[in-house]
Amino acid sequence: MSSKALRVYSGKRKNARASATIRPGTGVVRYNGFLLEALPENIRMILSSPIKLAGDRRFKVDLDITAEGGGVMSQAYAAAVAVSRALVDYFKDEKDIREVLLSYDRHLLIGDERRKEPKKFGGPGARRREQKSYR
Repeated sequence: MSSKALRVYSGKRKNARASATIRPGTGVVRYNGFLLEALPENIRMILSSPIKLAGDRRFKVDLDITAEGGGVMSQAYAAAVAVSRALVDYFKDEKDIREVLLSYDRHLLIGDERRKEPKKFGGPGARRREQKSYR
């Protein structure tokens, strides 16, 4: 286990930013001030995936996560990235947690660089165009 008592890690997804603070504890996870168990099911599943992959080590640390910007789901994915980075660095003496997270989902540690494509002229969106009625 690392000798650092308190560290802050960040994660990004689209316009959402999240930061995770990890400290020695008993396994309490708070997301924007709410306990993990009080969150909606879809957000809880995204946030709990890196925590479950940590195994019994998750009961040795407490996590405080704050997310802002973007949408609700982007905030959840950004928070999952921040939690994954925090767990990997906190338990860096145990090398297997990084491999487990990378094999489960590469974007939990590396992030997802996809962005919305900008709209262009001649149509209602980025790729779609107005139909032609002749021919």
